[in-house]
Amino acid sequence: MSKKQPDRHTVSDICSVMESIAPPALAQDWDNVGLLAGDPAAGVRRVLLCIDLTPPVVEEAIAEKVQFVMAYHPPIFKPVASLRADSTGTDAAVFRCIERGIALYSTHTALDAADGGTNDVIAEICGIKQTEPLEYVDQPGPMKYKLVVFVPSKEVEHVANAMFAAGAGHIGDYAHCSYRSSGHGTFLGGDSTNPTAGERGRFEQVEEIRLETVVPGTALSKVVTSLIAAHSYDEPAYDIYPIQPTPVRGIGRHGQLPEGSTLGELARKLKRATSASTAQIVGPADRKIERAVIVVGAAGSLPFRMKLSASDVIITGEIRHHEALTIQRLGCTAIALNHWTSERPVLPTLGNRMEELLPGVTALVSKSDREPFQPV
Repeated sequence: MSKKQPDRHTVSDICSVMESIAPPALAQDWDNVGLLAGDPAAGVRRVLLCIDLTPPVVEEAIAEKVQFVMAYHPPIFKPVASLRADSTGTDAAVFRCIERGIALYSTHTALDAADGGTNDVIAEICGIKQTEPLEYVDQPGPMKYKLVVFVPSKEVEHVANAMFAAGAGHIGDYAHCSYRSSGHGTFLGGDSTNPTAGERGRFEQVEEIRLETVVPGTALSKVVTSLIAAHSYDEPAYDIYPIQPTPVRGIGRHGQLPEGSTLGELARKLKRATSASTAQIVGPADRKIERAVIVVGAAGSLPFRMKLSASDVIITGEIRHHEALTIQRLGCTAIALNHWTSERPVLPTLGNRMEELLPGVTALVSKSDREPFQPV
């Protein structure tokens, strides 16, 4: 059986790398990210990165002989009723890619939330050294539990080993993980009881060990059954606590700006760095600003979930009229770079990361992908 050449990757390989860079679980629940069209087994040597899959981008992809297009905005967003070559919608571009065997992938809000993604790239341009997300996202994955049982001191190893053998006590590459603390258990056995220690009908105190360990949800029933079988008590006392996964960084970013920053200076810096045709501001250009709240694309109401002050600036792509009025009423400021322009700077960074993780694959940033709004 021949091995896959190190410079030969498949659509599935590219998808796996994209998912490691921007896990789909980070995307907003209304979004449509991941592989939208293509054969997972097809080979890939060249990838084209763009914000929007427009007809010129598709023709560029064909001319450049790419096999995979990463379109930041999903070209398939709503349920597809038809795919027609003569359509004026994005379905025509999708049809053309399918016709030429070009896979389509979208990352959108997953890349907005990911470390090193769209918002972090803008934060770096601003000179922000450390960022925090506007929200945190619960990690998906199998359910885990903490199981706590109270065991007589002399039986603790016997019970613990029975639980470990049934699947408890694994943390990463470590096995037999537990925590043990000593104390006293009390009970008063009724007439039908047969206590292991002490006598029925009499209040008893027994030295016990509180034994704690972690259990995957798939093994919980087996571990509890093994615990009861190994324990000498008629009614062993145990508790089960669900373990919530640690939340990961979600969408948006905020962080401290370099000392002495002003609204006008930062807007001009961002305009130069992103090659924006225009940069609009809300607030006086000479306002001193200390913290940036960054949401590329369309910020919407996301920044308003935070408590904003006069030293805060919202950096985004587009701001609607009434959002601008809200910003004025709150007394803070804002910079709008245009929707496409605020998202585009991530593409070179993303391309470099893909090439590092996929030796032999060439990642091109589209030259046909353009800001739809042009100054006059």
